Amino acid sequence: MRSRRSSKAPEQLALHWSTPGLLAGVDEVGRGPLAGPVVAAAVILDDLRPIKGLRDSKVLGPARRERLDAEIRAKALCVSLAEASVEEIDRLNILQATLLAMQRAVEGLRLTPAHVLVDGNRLPRLRVSAEAVVKGDARVAAIAAASIVAKVHRDALLETLHERHPAYGFAGHKGYPTPEHLAALRAHGACAAHRRSFAPVREALALQASA
Repeated sequence: MRSRRSSKAPEQLALHWSTPGLLAGVDEVGRGPLAGPVVAAAVILDDLRPIKGLRDSKVLGPARRERLDAEIRAKALCVSLAEASVEEIDRLNILQATLLAMQRAVEGLRLTPAHVLVDGNRLPRLRVSAEAVVKGDARVAAIAAASIVAKVHRDALLETLHERHPAYGFAGHKGYPTPEHLAALRAHGACAAHRRSFAPVREALALQASA
């Protein structure tokens, strides 16, 4: 007779669910935008204080994300946020900057995890055991929590950026290349928060220089 464990899907069996010690989930927000930093979060949840409704941040509305963010911060064993700046994104490229932000988030944890699960298919350089989990924000509670914390933090950063540069509409599109954002780039050029290594920004700067 087959055991329940052997009946699990192969991709679930591949994850180290039984690793003893603390488990950290890691996710990032902000790879696609044309402006602002990329933000990563690392979260170690408390098994004794479960949080209901953890999901990938992209499927949650702003109000629900903010409520969960507050609950995660109140109940998790520890939460760490880290960034890679616009300058680092332009110097290193967005992938390497993202991995750097993830590394910083894990290193910033108050407690040292025994194992780290990272959303996606690439791992940052870490001093602890780690595993990449494709679609991890939909499959692992700690990664979902990290995605929520990172999203709420980055959205707040872009709200502040909107106050400094209202012409670009950062409060609405959060730096993503929406038609409104691209139109603002063409009309006003790039501000200091824009990523010069991204093609639409380079094009806006070239247009500005030729005017």
